[in-house]
Amino acid sequence: MNPTIDQQIATFLESPAFGVVGASPNRDKYGNKVLRCYLMRGRRAIPVHPAQKEIEGLACAASVTELPAEVQSISMITPPQVTEKVVEAAIAKGIKNIWMQPGAESPAAVEACRNAGINVIADGSCLLVVLGYSEH
Repeated sequence: MNPTIDQQIATFLESPAFGVVGASPNRDKYGNKVLRCYLMRGRRAIPVHPAQKEIEGLACAASVTELPAEVQSISMITPPQVTEKVVEAAIAKGIKNIWMQPGAESPAAVEACRNAGINVIADGSCLLVVLGYSEH
């Protein structure tokens, strides 16, 4: 029996820390809002960006493969073709949960996650809505 989206989200949120793939230093971009949303909710988040050293005062990992072991869940705010590449790296690293923000989904990436036994959220659910993001 397949878990409900609420169960999938609950499992995703159990991770001790979260990777934010597609994190952005630009506060208007979703890659920044998702990162700040985790922080506002008192969660440990690590931005993933190949070119930035830090975002929002947090040291960046250059790639998913550089994330520490306690990161079991990653949020993806990436174009679909990037999502597909990152999913391959996440599978190799042993990431357990992947949340593709609206617009990041790719059918091939979702299928790869399912085939690897990863809890994948790619139904249009938005972390900002679920955790309750506000600019204040």
